[in-house]
Amino acid sequence: MMESSCPTARIAFLVNGETVAVTADVRRTLLDLLREDLRLTGTKKGCDHGQCGACTVHVNGQRVLSCLTLAASVHGKAVATIEGVGRPDQLHALQEAFIRHDALQCGYCTAGQIMSALEVIADTAITTRDQVREQMSGNLCRCGAYNGIVDAIMDVKAHAAL
Repeated sequence: MMESSCPTARIAFLVNGETVAVTADVRRTLLDLLREDLRLTGTKKGCDHGQCGACTVHVNGQRVLSCLTLAASVHGKAVATIEGVGRPDQLHALQEAFIRHDALQCGYCTAGQIMSALEVIADTAITTRDQVREQMSGNLCRCGAYNGIVDAIMDVKAHAAL
């Protein structure tokens, strides 16, 4: 009987500003590589089908669903996860706003919400609560903290405009 071997690839990329080089199965998702191999467990596995947004990270500054992104596709790129946003002793303004506006309850979706919200904040064309809701619609919160999330984003957008 012939043994089948999984095809692998050498993947070198930046994660939160640090160079990483790994050999991984070409079918491995970025989510699994981040969580299981690199131990960056802030990015959550929710639905594993790209429907909940819990796994949102940035690749070259654009938000992506890491459960639908093959790890091999980030070779030579920059990946940002929630671990690269703020520090425990100096939170990012958005993290502070999430706390201030009670934009989290159980916290499971928070990392994905924040990673998506960072892109929304950076987009100066998004100015209304309805636009924020639309842009954040791919991130689900089972606890229903949506109003607090929108409040937090609008707060940071307002202060960024000053």
